[in-house]
Amino acid sequence: MNEAVPEKTRREEYTEATRQGLLAAGRDIFAREGYQAAGIEAISRAARVTRGAFYHHFDDKKALFDAVVVAMQAEAVTRVNEKSRGQRKVWDRLFIGIDAYLDVCFEPAYRRIVIQEAPAVLGSKRFDEIEEAYPMALLMASMKALQRDGELVFEDINLLGRMVDAMICKVALMLPQAKEPQAMKARGREIIAALLAGFRPGARAKRGADKSGHASGR
Repeated sequence: MNEAVPEKTRREEYTEATRQGLLAAGRDIFAREGYQAAGIEAISRAARVTRGAFYHHFDDKKALFDAVVVAMQAEAVTRVNEKSRGQRKVWDRLFIGIDAYLDVCFEPAYRRIVIQEAPAVLGSKRFDEIEEAYPMALLMASMKALQRDGELVFEDINLLGRMVDAMICKVALMLPQAKEPQAMKARGREIIAALLAGFRPGARAKRGADKSGHASGR
């Protein structure tokens, strides 16, 4: 027999609504004005709460920024999953997911808050923790599934996954300056596919045969 899940009280609902309002206001102002220019007073006014309410939920502006980055990374993962979940093949899920993530990276709010400002504001250690928990975790799940299914033959799948992540991040940084963003995204995807193709079973066997041929003097 399942126990009934207790309903939230009105106070709990109000508390959560206040927190979500601060997150939404912070996200909007951080995206528009940048972290340094954003003020707690302005964020509180936009969320229609007092400064006291702000400090009830967040220790300071940096704590709110951290929560905004976490929320945006979680949303990015949700969107990638929604785009790719209908695909039966892991390869298809991986590359549709990469395309979906790059689309997220091209959005002005995500680009400014997560890509441009978060590493400097939060520090590399905290930023990497959030990255590991959300987009990197999703990428590594696909990489490990390909390794488990014998579709990728490479012992250090974590290193390979991080190399792929670095390539995705580089494309994401270049997209805003590209004259043809969709063409650049397609080229980046093609390069990543070519890299991974080198670690598929057939490619590995071919490299082994080539080495044997060279060794025998053919």
